[in-house]
This record gives sequence, C-alpha cells and structure tokens, in this order.
Amino acid sequence: MIKHIVLIRLKQTDRQEIKEKNADKLKALLESLVSIIPEIKHLEVGKNSGTRNAAYDLALVTEFNNTADLDIYRNHPEHIKVLNFLKEITHDTAVVDYEF
Repeated sequence: MIKHIVLIRLKQTDRQEIKEKNADKLKALLESLVSIIPEIKHLEVGKNSGTRNAAYDLALVTEFNNTADLDIYRNHPEHIKVLNFLKEITHDTAVVDYEF
C-alpha cells in the first residue's frame, strides 16, 4: 500500500472569508475524486484548526494499492482539474509518499 500525503498552504488574501471559501472549495473538489477515481482506496481532507504561523491550511491523506494506482490518480483528467485550481490558490505544498 502507498500513502500519499499533501500539506497545502493557501495564499494570503485581503479577506479571510476568501481564503476560507477557497479552502472549502478545494476540500470538496478533492473529496469528489473518490467517486470518480476507483484507484483511491481512502481519501481524507482536513482543514487546520490551529493558529500556529508554521501550520499548513489543509492536509490531504490518500491511500493506494501500489505506485501504479497512485500514478493513475496523479494523471487522471479530473485530478488535473483539481490541481489547476490548487495552483491558483496555493502558496506552497509539501508531499510525502511512502509504503506501509
């Protein structure tokens, strides 16, 4: 099994509600992928509830049977659409993939 974890820091905006709206939309888009991409065995998206400056805004945790399934997910057209939105609203990301 492969675990794919992405931490997402959103761009700062003049208004906090815009950042919240972007976080909610991204969360919904990511969660919608479960019903579209059968290679996803588990998907969880969490919004940060803390206030530390070093914190990321969202965490994505997904599980796949193997790296081939992870690659199918990465290259799936619907995932690419989500990535395009993510790139518009994201300051930076951190990614970890590991076998478990």
